[in-house]
Amino acid sequence: MTANWLKKTVLSLLVLSVVACSSKDDEDRYVARDVEVLYNLAQDSLEKKRYKLAAAAFDEVERQHPYSVWARRAQLMAAYSHYMTNSYDDAILAAQRFLQLHPGNRGAPYAYYLIALCHYEQISDVGRDQNKTTEAENSLVEVIRRYPDSAYAKDAKLKLDLTRDHLAGKDMEVGRFYQSRQEFLAAEGRFRSVIEKYQTTSHTPEALHRLVEVYLALGINNEAKMAAAVLGHNFPGSKWYRYSYALLSGEDMVPEYSEKSWLSKIWPF
Repeated sequence: MTANWLKKTVLSLLVLSVVACSSKDDEDRYVARDVEVLYNLAQDSLEKKRYKLAAAAFDEVERQHPYSVWARRAQLMAAYSHYMTNSYDDAILAAQRFLQLHPGNRGAPYAYYLIALCHYEQISDVGRDQNKTTEAENSLVEVIRRYPDSAYAKDAKLKLDLTRDHLAGKDMEVGRFYQSRQEFLAAEGRFRSVIEKYQTTSHTPEALHRLVEVYLALGINNEAKMAAAVLGHNFPGSKWYRYSYALLSGEDMVPEYSEKSWLSKIWPF
C-alpha cells in the first residue's frame, strides 16, 4: 500500500463526508475538520476538475471556520467552482457574498469579473428576451469602471462590444417588426435607440437606412435626408447607403445635412 494511494483514499473519504455534511437534510451535523485539511481537500478536488465536490468542500471551509483567513479564500474559490459547473446563480451569489464581506480585498476585482462572466455566458440569441444581456452589460461596465487599468477590464471591454451588439440586434429585430406592421413611430423609436446607445455596433448602417425608410413613410423628409447624409458620410461603401440613396433619388431628393436634426448631436460634420 503506497503513501499516494493512502492519501487519495483519505481525501476521497473526506470528500464524501464533506458532501454529506453539506446537504440541506443534514445541515446541522458535520464532522469537524482542521481548516487546512478541508482547504487542501477542496483544492485537490479543484485540480482534478471535480468542481461540484470542490464547491462543496470550499463551502464547508467557510461553514466550519467562518472567521479564518482560509474562509475568505474559500468563498472566492467556491464561486469559481460553481462557475466551472455552469451553476451561474450559485457562482454569482458566492461572489456577491465575498464582495459584501470583503469589499476591499485584493480578490475583489476577480469577484466582479466572475459575476460579469456568469451573466455574459448566459446571453441568449437575439430572438429571445435580453434581460441577461442587459445584466451582462451592466456587470461588464462595472468591472471597467472600477478597475480600468486591469487585465479584467481589457477583457471586459471586448465582451462589452459583443454584448451591446446583441442588444442593438434586439432593437433592430423589434424595429423591423413594427415597420412591417406600418407602426412607423414605434419602429423609429427602436432604430433611434440603436443610433443613440449602440452606434459603434455592426447594426448602425442598417439602423440609419431604416430611419430613412421610416421618415419617408412618415413624411418627415428633412430627417430622412439627414439620416442618409450621416450614413453616406460614415459608411460610404455600405450597401445600406446605396439603398438609401436610391430611395431618396426615387423621391427626387438627395442626402442633406441639417443642424436642426437630433442626429447632428451624435454626428456633427
